Amino acid sequence: GPFVVVRRIGYIAGGISHTVLGGMGIALFLGGSPLVGALVAALIAAVVIGLVTLRSRTNEDLVISALWSGGMALGVLFIARTPGYNVNLMSYLFGNILMIPREGLYQIALLDLVIVGTVGACYKYFVAVCFDEEFARLRGVPTDFFYLLLLGMVAITCVILVQIVGLILVIALLTLPAAIARGFVASLDRIVYLAVGIGCVVSSVGLAVAYQADLPAGATIILLVTSLFLLLSGGRKLLRTFR
Repeated sequence: GPFVVVRRIGYIAGGISHTVLGGMGIALFLGGSPLVGALVAALIAAVVIGLVTLRSRTNEDLVISALWSGGMALGVLFIARTPGYNVNLMSYLFGNILMIPREGLYQIALLDLVIVGTVGACYKYFVAVCFDEEFARLRGVPTDFFYLLLLGMVAITCVILVQIVGLILVIALLTLPAAIARGFVASLDRIVYLAVGIGCVVSSVGLAVAYQADLPAGATIILLVTSLFLLLSGGRKLLRTFR
């Protein structure tokens, strides 16, 4: 999330996340695991968008829009044609963390370890790519590779978040905690830690509220983090006005 906010690639993350439904639909149609299908589709989308961004920025928006809409359309068609499989499309669009099976939780935990390990090992290179890509390139850093790797981590994160809040709400949970954190601290290190903390607190509170009020968990979490973002943003603007 913090890297997406700092690099300003929220639209790219949106394109990646919405291709996930296509991968899920194909996997279900072929009798495979939806999580594996989502992961493959997200990584392919990340590589395609990354290469287009690096090679031809004029076509970037067109490619992202095509993958965004095409991925969702493909997923809906394949899910509709899946024989003998009663699929609740709403669970993919809006997620339901309370319905994730134990096996799915283990898979998500494994993907979390991959993300944490990769970010920990390549952190300084990701920072260089986000803040001063040209200088890093002059210092001999393979910036194109680390940019694609960063998009790969974004893709895996999107796959995880789809299980929790669904396709429609992924971008909010990916970016808003980092955006809130950025309003309080300046360094990327602190933004990362604070964003993780905000995400954990909001998710926990959202789950508790959803359970008590019998509400959709994903939508409740997003509504809380959105309200917090708007409240804090508005509060800071009011403080500046009266100073």
